[in-house]
Amino acid sequence: MPIPARAFAALVAAATLVCAFPAQAEPGHRQVRVWAAACAACHGTDGHAQAGMTSLAGRSADELFTLLIEFKRDVRPATVMHQHAKGYTDDELKRLAQWFAAQSKR
Repeated sequence: MPIPARAFAALVAAATLVCAFPAQAEPGHRQVRVWAAACAACHGTDGHAQAGMTSLAGRSADELFTLLIEFKRDVRPATVMHQHAKGYTDDELKRLAQWFAAQSKR
């Protein structure tokens, strides 16, 4: 049974849109850097903090992720970190922890 030309054109258009706009792509390196920029005010650019604040660069990704989850779940006391951590999904926090762990220590 042949497909009418109009239906075929609609099918091709729909397939083109589906291929052009994936449902939800995983956030790339650039997006993680944008998230990490929010940490710079306290923890320094790329996680290299000034004296008196905790540096994040080069620390264990597992350790950082555990800390972030504890802040998010109100397990670890904090002044503002619990509020920041609640703004991210667990996966986003994991990506942030991995990004800071990959930064070289100074």
